[in-house]
Amino acid sequence: MKRMLLVLLVSCTSLAAFSQDEPPVENKGFDRSKLFGGGNFALSFGNNTIVNISPQLGYRFNRFFAAGVGVNALYSSFRSIYATGGTASRTSYGVVGANVFGRVYPIEFVFLQAQPEANYVWGKQKYYNPEQEYRLNGKIVPSLLLGAGGAIPMGGTGAFIVMAQYDVLQNERTPYGSKIFINFGYNFGF
Repeated sequence: MKRMLLVLLVSCTSLAAFSQDEPPVENKGFDRSKLFGGGNFALSFGNNTIVNISPQLGYRFNRFFAAGVGVNALYSSFRSIYATGGTASRTSYGVVGANVFGRVYPIEFVFLQAQPEANYVWGKQKYYNPEQEYRLNGKIVPSLLLGAGGAIPMGGTGAFIVMAQYDVLQNERTPYGSKIFINFGYNFGF
């Protein structure tokens, strides 16, 4: 009987202590561990030269939604060559811009992305025989990139990003052309 009373007393004490535990409080403020950085980088030299630096910084609000901001800078130069080996023409242009993006993750590693951006675009085209040069005056060109992609986890808090995007606005002088393009990048957590 004493043993039963002891078990009952310990059980009641345990239940009373357990019922006084406060439920875990969800952190409502800024959580640095939800920050991620990433973007794209490209480098190519030769008859076609491309230099692209496009960093982005984002925040993962929850399992389903992330958003962020980015900047981009692109320089490209294309050289046309005569069959005899001489340079026929050279076209070069630059792009500098800023963007915001939003991602929805309907499935854990698959996302849909919308990315409005404004790019300042300029350039020139030079012909060598006869020598002529045409300048493309600088102009701000808006774009709206819509796409879908996947985030392939790469250890810890990093992920390799593969995405197909399309500029739905198709403004004249868009830096993205008129076709779907594939984008590769890397995101890393802080």
